[in-house]
Amino acid sequence: MSARVIIVVLGKQGAGKGTQCKRLAQFLAIPHVSTGDILRAAVRERTTVGLEVAAILEAGQLVSDDLVNRLVKERFEEADAQRGALLDGFPRTDGQARALDAILGDDGVKICINLDVPNELVTARLSSRRVCQECGAIYRDTDIEAISGTCANCGGDVIQRADDLPEAIMRRLEVYERDTAPLLAFYERRGLLVRVDGDQDPQDVTADILEVLNERGIG
Repeated sequence: MSARVIIVVLGKQGAGKGTQCKRLAQFLAIPHVSTGDILRAAVRERTTVGLEVAAILEAGQLVSDDLVNRLVKERFEEADAQRGALLDGFPRTDGQARALDAILGDDGVKICINLDVPNELVTARLSSRRVCQECGAIYRDTDIEAISGTCANCGGDVIQRADDLPEAIMRRLEVYERDTAPLLAFYERRGLLVRVDGDQDPQDVTADILEVLNERGIG
């Protein structure tokens, strides 16, 4: 089996990481691995871990590294991740980045893409976001689904998550600057960091990322 293609996608909350990972997953035929989705699934299913995580997410804080590392390691053991993965929301700390190195072994991270967006845009995007509790579909507060509270995809409840309220957004940005922004230097020192303008049409962002991947022979 050839080496895995592991792509780390960084950016502030609301930078468009999820959107871009879903698009790139189709182009590259590797899964979009979102630690946020994994954790929220545990919360929905009210597992032991999920109950513990619920209060942390609602406060806009980060789950412990040990727990997240274990969940990611288990995800990498699934069949669809053997060729690689697009990592969204992981790593978020220096400790998680080093744990990722240990999990991957010789494969290693191939590239780290940072989606650059200003805080003002992040706040606007997140505060207007509504999410289906069942399938995770994302809507704007002006969408008919958000207004009606019913998801067009699965019929689930469309809500504003507690961590998308203004106070939680501010706390999340503070946590990002403290814990995650230093990862830019971590990957830049390795020659793996590429910065992409996230303040443009999503299709243009995807095109920019694919161009970078092509230049590096990835994909």
